[in-house]
Amino acid sequence: MITAVSALEIFAAVFAANPIYYIFLLLLITIGGILIIVSVHLIPVGGAPAAMAQATGVGTGTTQLAAGVGLAGMLATASAFSVSENAIISILLGGIGSGIMIAIVMLVSNIGYIYGIGIPLASGKMARDPITKDRQDIYVSKGTEGHGIPTAAFVSGIVGGLIGGLGGSLIYTVLILISFENSTAEIAYMKAAAAIIISIALFFVNAVIASYNIGGTIEGYYDPKFKRLPRAVIVSAVVTFICGIMCIFTFIQIGEII
Repeated sequence: MITAVSALEIFAAVFAANPIYYIFLLLLITIGGILIIVSVHLIPVGGAPAAMAQATGVGTGTTQLAAGVGLAGMLATASAFSVSENAIISILLGGIGSGIMIAIVMLVSNIGYIYGIGIPLASGKMARDPITKDRQDIYVSKGTEGHGIPTAAFVSGIVGGLIGGLGGSLIYTVLILISFENSTAEIAYMKAAAAIIISIALFFVNAVIASYNIGGTIEGYYDPKFKRLPRAVIVSAVVTFICGIMCIFTFIQIGEII
């Protein structure tokens, strides 16, 4: 039976055997968390007001949308890694998968806004769309902050999905590489299952941090709330680094417990 003291001794011994390697893995996990926090600030989230066409963005919460992006990226990464076992390709496909997912969500939302509710896509925070330069303030309904997902918000969302997918896939791939290191097939597959759970959990952790930092709705890179990103990055880096230490500690213990 492994006690807390012996578990720490095992972790210290394994870490001391190759400290540079494990520090590098911790940095990769931290970078993945930072990419996730950046992506959440780029994706247009309107919450309940957007669901009632009273704000720009997707009509759901920050955490839920981030979870969807993360799951889509994870599925793409896991599928690619099971076929090619190429880490770089798997990470890139994870980003692409998340970008496609959020693009489909925004497209379907816009179809509902335009043809279901009968409103134009416009933001009340800028007189002209930052990308198309088309005037949009005259199309914003009175008493609202905008409605739908206009071009700038749509592009911002796709970029956010790509970045978030890359971040989540990076964390997942790092944990997968640790899983198959000096492990039997049975233990490796148990660690691989844990890698999926932990990767999704880190997506939720960073999504909640971003949600508190945003404090409501956000339209994308041009939203004034986007300027709050630096402090969220600092918090995310610290929290994800601590979570990374816990992840590696747990993965080292799995083989010893069994």
